[in-house]
Amino acid sequence: MAEAFVGTWNLKTSEKFDDYMKELGVGFATRKVGGMTKPTTLIAVDGDTVTLKTQSTIKNTEISFKLGEEFDETTADDRKVKSIVTVEDGKLVHIQRWDGRETSLVREVNGNALTLTLKLGDVVCTRHYERAE
Repeated sequence: MAEAFVGTWNLKTSEKFDDYMKELGVGFATRKVGGMTKPTTLIAVDGDTVTLKTQSTIKNTEISFKLGEEFDETTADDRKVKSIVTVEDGKLVHIQRWDGRETSLVREVNGNALTLTLKLGDVVCTRHYERAE
């Protein structure tokens, strides 16, 4: 299930991330810093628990969850959300809900590449990662 996503992933390119952050309500200064950051994502599976760590020079986050079970999450931009992560058609689908809003974070692995597609309203952001050696 989630094992295909296990590993260390380094961000290489990003499209429309500033638009996505703006739609989330992230302030100008934070968006500029966030847009320059090249985070590393570490994904691990231990039994039925998935751990997803994001590390950058600006901020580190970590969440652990069980697939299909809702959990509370504080996002990198400090939103308090209800999240649920599932595997659908080989994709790791992460839904965040807060204040009547919803965003999806969909990860898909193809060989040594991971694509993260972020959607909120009409905004679609794509971030491309490569598996670390």
